[in-house]
Amino acid sequence: MAFRRRTKSYPLFSQEFVIHNHADIGFCLVLCVLIGLMFEVTAKTAFLFILPQYNVSVPTADGETVHYHYGPKDLVTVLFYIFITIILHAVVQEYILDKISKRLHLSKVKHSKFNESGQLVVFHLSSVIWCFYVVVTEGYLTNPRSLWEDYPHVYLPFQVKFFYLCQLAYWLHALPELYFQKVRKEEIPRQLQYICLYLVHIAGAYLLNLSRLGLVLLLLQYSTEFLFHTARLCYFADENNEKLFNAWAAAFGVTRLFILTLAVLAIGFGLARVENQAFDPEKGNFNTLLCSCGTGASTGASRAPSAECPPRPGWQPGSSRGSRVTTKTEW
Repeated sequence: MAFRRRTKSYPLFSQEFVIHNHADIGFCLVLCVLIGLMFEVTAKTAFLFILPQYNVSVPTADGETVHYHYGPKDLVTVLFYIFITIILHAVVQEYILDKISKRLHLSKVKHSKFNESGQLVVFHLSSVIWCFYVVVTEGYLTNPRSLWEDYPHVYLPFQVKFFYLCQLAYWLHALPELYFQKVRKEEIPRQLQYICLYLVHIAGAYLLNLSRLGLVLLLLQYSTEFLFHTARLCYFADENNEKLFNAWAAAFGVTRLFILTLAVLAIGFGLARVENQAFDPEKGNFNTLLCSCGTGASTGASRAPSAECPPRPGWQPGSSRGSRVTTKTEW
């Protein structure tokens, strides 16, 4: 299985060898885990990589349902799906983005940003669809009070926990991809910023048992990010196409308002009225004033942009009445 066409060979395990064959190496590791399912001796260990751990039976009115909580073994599962994500990243790059970029004849700077936006469009679209399905099926949209009622939400449905594990795997895989994709040094600080912001917020919602609120906030955030990167791709195809940027600017303001309002409502009012106001990590309860203030401030202060918010292409920032300029904006 070769993801990239190679015109020359590299010394085994050299830097260039790893860069050009990292997806193939990841595929071999994933294949070893899958082969482990075929043998009784290794099946238990293989399931540790593939399936979420820490399942418990929770009694309900209709009987019992299987839920999950988090623990150290989740790191093993996340590691496995990091390799899955690396493989999918290579497939999208090889069979979609590279073919499109060859037709567009982009500059080196635009080519790098085209690949970045192309990968994020695929990720954000799939995440929005998946997240919306989870939020609807779990009833978080029809019953907003469920976002803070019965806190702490220690026990998670399978689809909620699996969603969070895959989200963590994606953003963790983005760190080595900066090396594998040979991202320009000027771009690394900006990309590291939004990758780390997503990791901190997703991991925070998962570990602080705010998974329900985190799902809704991610749905809003990913929706605007998808629109932005779609507009960016359209700009690379046609530099006169600016309509989607106007739509993104309007959607960005609305979704930020919804995110801040929902965060204040859930954390400032909902959790503040919950009877159990104590710091008890063993029971998964982090509903204290300090944690609430930190979570609310973090949500309000950061917007986790997956790209810089550029001025409209071809317009000079600060110019009177948005006068046209002749210089080209390379963003």
